[in-house]
Amino acid sequence: MIAKAIPDFTRTLTALSGILEKSAASAHTRKIGELVFTRARLSPDMFALARQVQIACDVAKNGFARLAGIDSPKFEDTETTFEELQARIAKTLDFLHTVTAESLKGSEDKVVSFPAGPERTLKMKGDAYLTQWMLPNLYFHVVTAYNILRHNGVDVGKMDYLKGADLLA
Repeated sequence: MIAKAIPDFTRTLTALSGILEKSAASAHTRKIGELVFTRARLSPDMFALARQVQIACDVAKNGFARLAGIDSPKFEDTETTFEELQARIAKTLDFLHTVTAESLKGSEDKVVSFPAGPERTLKMKGDAYLTQWMLPNLYFHVVTAYNILRHNGVDVGKMDYLKGADLLA
């Protein structure tokens, strides 16, 4: 059932929030302007950290809105600071809390149409959309954000990324 994926999106975005929190503290301690981090990228042809966070949030909010057949909140993509990125994550999490299991009922077989770039639209059944589009994109952009920050000397590790996972000791 698709509704069972919401806690994973919530956990992953919450972990991203924790990673950004550590990054803000690192910038402050190291006396580095936070824009150095939020504008950082691993390669000249890839999106900067702020855009990675924006896309991770968009994958969650837009994806579940499409599956539930409801309107997704609109964000302006203007965040440049850690505080603004944290607010975007918080707004996304707030939205996810409003998506009910009832609203997602039957969405596994629902055909979802979505943009995949500026001039391309794709269609997938809901179950495939979740497992082959939403989840891989969420993980890709969160891990890329993590890697940008790690590359820039932020003291984060794998357990920061896995924070909140139900790990058995």
